[in-house]
Amino acid sequence: MEILERYFPLSNSSIPEFLEGVPEVEILLGCDRSQWVAREVGDGNLNAVFIVRGEAGSLVVKQALPYLRLVGDSWPLPLERSYFEYLALTEQAAHVSHLVPKIYHFNKTMAAIVMEYLSPHVILRKGFIRGIVYPQLAEDLAEFAAQTLFKTSDLYLPAATKKARLQIFCANTELCRITEDLVFTDPYRLAKLNRWTSPELDETAANFRRDTELKVAVQRLKLKFLSSTEALIHGDLHSGSVMVTPGETKIIDPEFAFYGPMGFDVGALIGNLLLAYFSQTGHESAPGMRDEYREWLLALAEGFWNGFSSRFLALWAKNPVGDAFTGILFESTAERRAIEAERHRFVSNLFEDSLRFAGAKMIRRILGLAHVEDLESIENTRIRAACELNSLELARKLILDAPSFGHIRHVTAAARAIHENR
Repeated sequence: MEILERYFPLSNSSIPEFLEGVPEVEILLGCDRSQWVAREVGDGNLNAVFIVRGEAGSLVVKQALPYLRLVGDSWPLPLERSYFEYLALTEQAAHVSHLVPKIYHFNKTMAAIVMEYLSPHVILRKGFIRGIVYPQLAEDLAEFAAQTLFKTSDLYLPAATKKARLQIFCANTELCRITEDLVFTDPYRLAKLNRWTSPELDETAANFRRDTELKVAVQRLKLKFLSSTEALIHGDLHSGSVMVTPGETKIIDPEFAFYGPMGFDVGALIGNLLLAYFSQTGHESAPGMRDEYREWLLALAEGFWNGFSSRFLALWAKNPVGDAFTGILFESTAERRAIEAERHRFVSNLFEDSLRFAGAKMIRRILGLAHVEDLESIENTRIRAACELNSLELARKLILDAPSFGHIRHVTAAARAIHENR
């Protein structure tokens, strides 16, 4: 049921009226509507987010704005992106309901989602800055990625089912275009909205724009992003899209979702963990104070990849039901060994893709438009620039030399060596 007939940006004062008549709201907030109080808390790049409290509890209203909030109304965006977020959350909930927020209502006209208020969860990126350890995190991230990527792929779905879903998400073109430009193009040219730590990184930025080998490699990645439809990917899976407590993880904000390369999601997480690792120098009160936490971050990266790859392979072995690699073709002992080897080759190639995408995501967060708080919150620009240079050094290696790593522990060893040699 549509509550309102036209779109307008919600405000603290208009939220209670918007919520009138929405199923479950009175149960969640309480029957006394005079006690419903909204507070706008959105600090992201795209949307307005409201926490609404009542005598019985709280909920969140997230509304898409008709422009890129980070830039302003000079960069218009379609409101339909909220629909893709709603569909993606619904799909993810079918596979990992415990790892995504509950959805109570979606109003397509208002481009607004009413969802669970996550408390006392914090944004993972902020937890990294504060040096908090999350014991459950690696397992939860691995489970989310393995379940959502495998179960929306041709390895699990009938071809007709996947193609029907693919057709729906193909329309999420504007948000894909943001990624195509901000991740794969703008950091390697003089784009109007690019920024970096200046003057410390001026020459570095210029070198990246002149790096023909790297630019060719990144364009190969862009082609894969444009043309590969392996699975329904989150599309913006970084440490700002994860909310955590020490015992619980929730993945949020899949408005960039579309059918794309699996390695883009996996790589985005790995890249953000590496950025968090290199940023720790800017958040410690004295040199070496966060050495133990640095090692935990590297162990987290290893735990995530190892957990993801083992879960993915187990899901595939248990559910050889998709139209790709038809299960009935591999029934003898020799055939089963052959298909098992092929599954491992698939995951090995996915690992290399993930490393390349991780590198591209790291570079865009330093030389492009939208940066990360891990680095941006470091007030001393000399220290920040040193952290960023370390990140860029590893990012370039991940893109150009992905096959040389072979195992996630070789990636973490390279990160450790770069940090220790500066």
